[in-house]
Amino acid sequence: MRLIAAAIMVLFLSGGPVRSQEAGTCPQDLPVGSACYAGRDPRGAYYWIVIPELWNHVLVMHSHGGPSLKVPGPDDPTSDLQRFRVTVAEGFAWAGSSYRHAGYGVRDAAQDTDALRQIFWSKFGRPKYTLLHGQSWGANVAAKTAELFGKDSSSKPVYDGVILTSGVVGGGTRSYDFRADLRVVYQYFCKNHPAPGEPDYPLWEGLPADSKLKTGDLDARIDACTGVEHPESSRTPAQKRALSNILAVIHIPERTLASHLAWATFTFRDIVQRQLHGKNPFSNVGVRYAGSDDDRALNAAVERFGADPQGVRDLAYDSDLSGVLTVPTLTMHAEDDPTAFVELESAFHDMVARAGRDSLLVQSFTTEHEHSKLATPEYAAQLRAMMSWISDGRKPSVVTLSADCAEAQKIYGEACYFDPDFHPQPLESRSYPRVKP
Repeated sequence: MRLIAAAIMVLFLSGGPVRSQEAGTCPQDLPVGSACYAGRDPRGAYYWIVIPELWNHVLVMHSHGGPSLKVPGPDDPTSDLQRFRVTVAEGFAWAGSSYRHAGYGVRDAAQDTDALRQIFWSKFGRPKYTLLHGQSWGANVAAKTAELFGKDSSSKPVYDGVILTSGVVGGGTRSYDFRADLRVVYQYFCKNHPAPGEPDYPLWEGLPADSKLKTGDLDARIDACTGVEHPESSRTPAQKRALSNILAVIHIPERTLASHLAWATFTFRDIVQRQLHGKNPFSNVGVRYAGSDDDRALNAAVERFGADPQGVRDLAYDSDLSGVLTVPTLTMHAEDDPTAFVELESAFHDMVARAGRDSLLVQSFTTEHEHSKLATPEYAAQLRAMMSWISDGRKPSVVTLSADCAEAQKIYGEACYFDPDFHPQPLESRSYPRVKP
């Protein structure tokens, strides 16, 4: 296996043209000799499939993150294909879907992922093994795919293993509470979203359905209040106070304030208006915010709202996970992930343990500070460890993952950052606990 991977990596590093297939030329930087295929499934989702020249007869079904609010396009899957091209370099076939529609919808995305698996099997035959890899929000999608479509009509396994990286694995009803908190805390300190003179609306809604506000407009408002796009030395005292208070209360890094508030604006609108038909899944009733320079005033004046029980049920049905693993599952998460907090892994572990399936779960953590892409050898280690687990029964540990990473480092040249001593804190240490209806 490693000799094959090494041979492929030599091709991977050599560059040069790749042969054209049904989709034309493969995306840049894939191993030379890869065969690429593209198409659109019956529900409208675009897909790409790549099979390396030296294929190990294992398929990796990839679920991308987001959710993107842009209408899907034919080349959407290629960005993740290029980002995680180590999958193909390691000898695995790769298949990724754009999903059928823009916006939220974990069950729809899971169905689209499995539909592409069926297309691959129909076109190329059933591989020796089929794996799922989900990244970020795609980890929620991949885990839901395994739950919903993990067995065929005769109850035989369809997928042999699951790898979840930088995963939003707390489910929709828990993973976004902190963004609802951000929405109200930001408005308390900044009072410009909505701005004076604009129509009022409940902040859990994200934005009114007919709002014309764009991302650039929101960024300008955030900067006007906090100065976040400028050096600290050029911020006014009022901007410094607002920024310091928001970050301290919500427990997010400065570098992701704008992106988190954008999700709490545009993605919340999509979730509420399109996915939940106007129902509110969020609540901050009883939450006591702390860390500002005047918590008493903050808690007395911040906007409060209670969730619609049906909204919570509908979001839970779409995106929450049961913890009932049926195949070996690996997770990998940066300890300082600024987007999907590492504490989500604690929530995921607890739900798996409650389901009595923790023997099928191995979680690993790295000392990195990133979300979208960790060190390349670490993904190679995940793939190699999964193959050893499902083919030879050798369940990995963080120690063996570190050893696999060290071997992969010889090929890919990047460092390894696994931390065998790290254990994430409970999600409630990062996101204020609340009572759901």
